[in-house]
Amino acid sequence: MTRKTHILAIDQGTTSTRSIVFDNRAKALSLSRREFTQHYPSPGWVEHDVEDIWRDALDTAREAIDQSGGIDAIAGLGITSQRETIVLWERATGKPVHRAIVWQDRRTAQFCAELKRDGAEDMVRDKTGLLLDPYFSASKITWLLDNVPGLRDRAEAGEIAMGTIDCFLLWRLTGGKVHATDVTNASRTALFNIHTQEWDRDLLALFNVPAALLPAVCDNSGDLGMTDPALFGKSIPIGGMAGDQHAALVGQACFRPGMAKATYGTGCFMLLNTGEKPVTSHHRLLTTIGYRINGRTTYALEGSIFVAGAAIKWLRDGLHLITHASQTDDMATRVPDSHGVYMVPGFVGLGAPHWDPDARGLICGLTLGSTEAHIARAALESVAYQTFDLAHAMREDGAMQAQTLRIDGGMSANDWFSQFLANILDTDVQRPADLETTALGAAFLAGLATGVWQSLEEIGTIWKQERLFTPDIDPALRLTLLHGWQDAVRRTLTPPSDLAAPSTAHHVRAA
Repeated sequence: MTRKTHILAIDQGTTSTRSIVFDNRAKALSLSRREFTQHYPSPGWVEHDVEDIWRDALDTAREAIDQSGGIDAIAGLGITSQRETIVLWERATGKPVHRAIVWQDRRTAQFCAELKRDGAEDMVRDKTGLLLDPYFSASKITWLLDNVPGLRDRAEAGEIAMGTIDCFLLWRLTGGKVHATDVTNASRTALFNIHTQEWDRDLLALFNVPAALLPAVCDNSGDLGMTDPALFGKSIPIGGMAGDQHAALVGQACFRPGMAKATYGTGCFMLLNTGEKPVTSHHRLLTTIGYRINGRTTYALEGSIFVAGAAIKWLRDGLHLITHASQTDDMATRVPDSHGVYMVPGFVGLGAPHWDPDARGLICGLTLGSTEAHIARAALESVAYQTFDLAHAMREDGAMQAQTLRIDGGMSANDWFSQFLANILDTDVQRPADLETTALGAAFLAGLATGVWQSLEEIGTIWKQERLFTPDIDPALRLTLLHGWQDAVRRTLTPPSDLAAPSTAHHVRAA
C-alpha cells in the first residue's frame, strides 16, 4: 500500500476561507479560496454567519482534494482559524443560535471597562496572560447569554455548546461527535488558565459563563477525531488544530526561544517564542500559549494590531483609491516620501500596546500637496510603525530580542512594505518561500500526528527563505519618522490617555 504523504489544511480566516493540500516537502499542491460576507449590524459590531463559513470550508476542502489528485493520498487534516470569534449552537441539531461575534467586535467595551474599574483585570491577566478587552471571547459569550432570549437557561441546562471557529468546524467535520478546542484557541477566550491548563472557575464566575457550555481542550497535534465519511467520500484523520497566529508560528518554524514571526492579514499579529516559561508583560502585551505538543507547552509573547490589511481593504472599498491591493506597492514608490502624512488605522480601536477600544482612525499631516499616493503610502507605513511599537514593547519587557523577523500574510508579498518594515524595525526581515504559513502550520501539526513528519526538528529543515530584507535607512530619518508616528498616535488615543501604555516617544533611539 502506498504511503499517504499529503495533508489537507483548512484555513478559516476573518474575511475568507481557504483549503490547501501540501505534500511532505511542504509544497502546496492545490488551493481553493472563498471570501464571505461581513455583517455590521451596529457601529463597532462585526458578525459572521457560520453557515457561510461551514459551506465555504466544505466546498474549498473538496476542491483542494480533487485538484491535488484525490483523497487516497490524504494522510490527515489540520484546522486553523481566526481566534476569539465565538459561536454558540444547539447540541441536538448543530444549529447556531446567533451569528458569530467576531474578534474585531467592540460591543462589550463598556462591560469590560466596568470589570476593569472593579479591579478584575489583575486576576484576568495573572491567570490568562490577557487583558480585559472586548477582543477576547469571554465578554462576547456573556453578551450572547444575556441578549438572546432564553439562551442562558438553555446553556445552564446543557443544551448549548460553545466554541471558537476551530471548535465549530471540528464539531461539524466529525458529524457532531467531537466537541473540543485546542489549547491555543482556549488560551484566547479569557476563560482558560494558561498555567494550570484548565478552564478556570474564577473566570467562569467573573463572566457568568456556565461550565456546561465548554469544550474539551486538547494538544495542537494528536488524535482529534475522524471526519464524517459522507463529507469527502472517506474518513480523514483530524490531526492538528491551532489558532491562526499560533499555526503561523509553527509554519514559520519558530521553534527556538527568541524566534519571532509577524503575520499581516486583516490585522497584524507578532509572536515571539519565549520557551517553556511564560514572560509577563509590563507593556500590555499578551502572554499566550504558542503551542502544546505531547503535553509540552511552549509559550509566546504576542502583540496584536487590529488593522493591517484591513486598512488597504478600506482604501479599496471605502475610499475607492485602488481597485486591487497590489496597487499600493506602485503608489508607495510613486512618491519619494509620505509628505508628512500619517494614518493611524484605529477603525475598531487600537490594540497593543495601547488597548484603547474607543480610539478611532485618523489621517493627519494633510496639505494641498497631499495625493492619493501619499495616503496609500501612509496606510502601508502605519502597519510597519505599529509593528515597531510591538517589537519595542517586547524588548522593554525583557524578552529575548529577535535577530530577524519572519513575515507572512498578504501584505508581506509587497516588496516596498517589507523593506520599509526592515528599515523601521532596524532588523533583518525574512520572507519565506511559501507565504501560506498559517495553513502550513496546521498541516505540520496534522502531519506530526499522522507520521508524515517525525519531529519539529525535521520541520525546521523544510522551512525555506525566499528573500531577506536588510535595513538601509539613515538612522536620523528613521527617528524622525518614528517621532512623527508617535505624535499621530497621541492625537488618536481617547483622552485621558491613561488607557494607553507608557509612550515609547521618550525611548526611541538609534539602534
